[in-house]
Amino acid sequence: MTKPDLPHAYPFRFVDTIVRAAGPDFDGGRVSARISAGARAAMGGEWSSPTLLAELIAQAALLLQGGDPDLGRSGFLAGIEDFEVHRMPQAGESLTVDVRIARRFGVIVKFEGEVRSGSELVAGGAILVRQGTP
Repeated sequence: MTKPDLPHAYPFRFVDTIVRAAGPDFDGGRVSARISAGARAAMGGEWSSPTLLAELIAQAALLLQGGDPDLGRSGFLAGIEDFEVHRMPQAGESLTVDVRIARRFGVIVKFEGEVRSGSELVAGGAILVRQGTP
């Protein structure tokens, strides 16, 4: 496992470590995230918005793609497709996020991802990330 280098900081940084690097073709990679009761996203014991799960996949994709903080600061989450949330994660849970590139459209990249707690699927779907500046 390696420590990530993301442009995100507390309270909006969700990814903790790289579990499995994605490789040159980005055929799939895995990161981990620990849900903390003290984090702003989990005030009250569970994450406050399902959109945070899409953001978790976006952070995983950025990190597995190389984790360039400068690239991350100039890009953004541009869309969410066919995203299903089965339940919200609870404080104290450890999540794994599997991500792979589905397609590229110039500066837009479509990632498919799944968030799991153990073997249980918590959420999954596709996100669009706009990278860099035009």
